Amino acid sequence: MSLRTMLPTCSTWLKYFPTTYLTHYNSCRKVTGTLFGNRRGHVSFAIQDNSTSSEPSFLIEFAMSTTTLVKDMSSPLVRIALECEKRPRGSKQVRLSREPSWNMYCNGRKCGDALLRACTDSDRHVLHTVRNVSVGAGVIPVVGDGPMGGELEGELMFFRANFERVIGNRDSEAFYMTNLDGTGGPELSIFLLRT
Repeated sequence: MSLRTMLPTCSTWLKYFPTTYLTHYNSCRKVTGTLFGNRRGHVSFAIQDNSTSSEPSFLIEFAMSTTTLVKDMSSPLVRIALECEKRPRGSKQVRLSREPSWNMYCNGRKCGDALLRACTDSDRHVLHTVRNVSVGAGVIPVVGDGPMGGELEGELMFFRANFERVIGNRDSEAFYMTNLDGTGGPELSIFLLRT
């Protein structure tokens, strides 16, 4: 499979993630990633450096519903690209993971805007509830006055896995899901790029 097939959004990704970053994972840092959201609501992605920590180091709300992401994850490869623009010269640069808004693409399809957000008590409750799950997916029941708020009554879906975090440079970063069957090939990859 060619790299262009793996990264369908645009060819500029190839210069930020050369082949060595896409095929060698030995020197990467392992983190825990949790995708979660109400069935009809938007999905959030939280990265935790320590799986038992209540505070994520990165929390972003994707521009797609949880149901849509579940459908997309039924395909063998899921590539999510988050792109943001560089700030004008002279303005203060922030860390890539602190950029407030992103253009989101899933398998080459533009999905809208993803937004960095602060961790809420509801998010902390979800991450605390799944803290003992190292890898897996499931459903957390939510009631009207529950941890996610009244309008989201129903079921909150989650997917949790280990990711390898690869930093290309200050404007490019990737999270590769560690394959569940141990073969080493990523099935879900999330790319951050500042262009």
